[in-house]
Amino acid sequence: MKKMSRYTRFSACVSAIALLTLSGCAVGPDFVSPSPPDVDRFTPEKLTSIGSSEKDKLRLELDASVPQRWWEAFRDEKLNKLIAAAIEHNPSIQAADAAIKIAYFNAEAQKGAFLPTAAFNSTNQYLQQNFVQNFQNGNPTNPTGDPTIPYKPYGLFLKQLSITYNIDIWGGNRRAVESLEAQTDQQRYQLEAVYLTLTSNVAAAAVFEASLRGQIAAIQRVIVIEKELLEILKNRLQVGSSSQADFFMQQTALGQAMQLLPPLEKQLAQQRDLLTALAGQYSTAQVPETFNLDHLQLPKTLPLTLPSTLVRQRPDIRASEANMHAAAAQIGVAIAARLPSLTLTPQLGYSAFDLAKIFVPASGFYVLAGSVAHTIFDGFALLNKQKAAEAGLVLADAQYRQSVILAFQNVADALRALQADTKAVKAARFTEESARKSLAIAKGQLKIGSISLIELLNAQQAYLTASVARVQAEGNRLADVVGLFMALGGGWKDANLRDLPLSEPGAPTNAQIETINGPVNSSWFPSFLD
Repeated sequence: MKKMSRYTRFSACVSAIALLTLSGCAVGPDFVSPSPPDVDRFTPEKLTSIGSSEKDKLRLELDASVPQRWWEAFRDEKLNKLIAAAIEHNPSIQAADAAIKIAYFNAEAQKGAFLPTAAFNSTNQYLQQNFVQNFQNGNPTNPTGDPTIPYKPYGLFLKQLSITYNIDIWGGNRRAVESLEAQTDQQRYQLEAVYLTLTSNVAAAAVFEASLRGQIAAIQRVIVIEKELLEILKNRLQVGSSSQADFFMQQTALGQAMQLLPPLEKQLAQQRDLLTALAGQYSTAQVPETFNLDHLQLPKTLPLTLPSTLVRQRPDIRASEANMHAAAAQIGVAIAARLPSLTLTPQLGYSAFDLAKIFVPASGFYVLAGSVAHTIFDGFALLNKQKAAEAGLVLADAQYRQSVILAFQNVADALRALQADTKAVKAARFTEESARKSLAIAKGQLKIGSISLIELLNAQQAYLTASVARVQAEGNRLADVVGLFMALGGGWKDANLRDLPLSEPGAPTNAQIETINGPVNSSWFPSFLD
């Protein structure tokens, strides 16, 4: 049989170690995604529509998916354009993307522990040691081996490759990688949550701006009417058919209406600043888009996903699930830390006193060393760390269940709000129309002097209040539609979370990631601007 060389034996040992590591099992629990809640609706009664009259009814399309660009349901091109700008320029999206990369590269760094650590050492020494003696045939000589040149300087040359390999027998490193990858997934879900929050905030801010503009327009209409009435009273005062008291009372009513404008104008200016900031711009470069209630159309049909689908489409729920996955993997890490560890440190290299002879076969050497370490007693530190990891999983599980409960509450609250909004809008429109007719009658009676000023002032105040209330009710309903879309997850779909969008030079490609994590989907990034 042909004798194996030292380097062949060395390679065989390293290969055997790698096979041993890959065939090992991982201690600790294997994570399984929680089952969805066994319910089929979000409210005690089953809702199919909101509202009674055909004019104001909102139909609910059960088990329908939320469109990814849900804000297009309002059919306002300016809103679509502003949200696209916010997605592209808002720093919160960029910060969340950077957080994903931090988590991803931390997981990739942990994967390095699957492979040996190799270090090359090159030492070149030139020595003179007066009292170093090598006894050869009983006579002291210098290390060069030449007895004719005692104690002259000499060289020592060493070229050595050292390999350290911690064998992952119990799968502790695999669990550590699993935990870090789950944290990467969590950051991806957080990015989706930031994306959902940003788009919802822009839509809600646009609706509120439209509401403010509607309230300002309603007050301005009343101010025009009150100025007309004041002019009538002025003319009547000049001919003696009205008193100064009546004139000044109407003038006071006009002033009170005008006082309502500055607070709303302040809110509108601040709302413009908010929209500019959400679009990722400085306040000196205000966004050009403006919004009015007449341009924001109320969707007549709203999607309502099933509860079992909601838990897979809410990014905050998926982030809680990923957190639970990371906590479960940490139990395996803690258990593996309590078990014996095996470390191999093979070395091979060359050493010689003469640089010219450094790579001859007689100068070569190799060492294959192994060590087994096991903690006998540590004051129960590792045991307590394991118990802490187990408690961490209980905590993560409770947080997950709480996030599901809050998600259900968000959807139910949005549905209840829309139910109330539909009634409020119907009542507000009826009240405004009645107040408008009452004011028109009072205005005609004033011209012929058949109405008291108190009745006129009451009619004006009623119309002013009703007009503002109607605008607020319509704005609230639009805002609650935005809230429902947000509560349902905003049309986000869980894609393959292993495809990290990296564009830096030297970053791993999809093909490289696929060798580790399986096939990837190159469009995992939410196609924000598709």
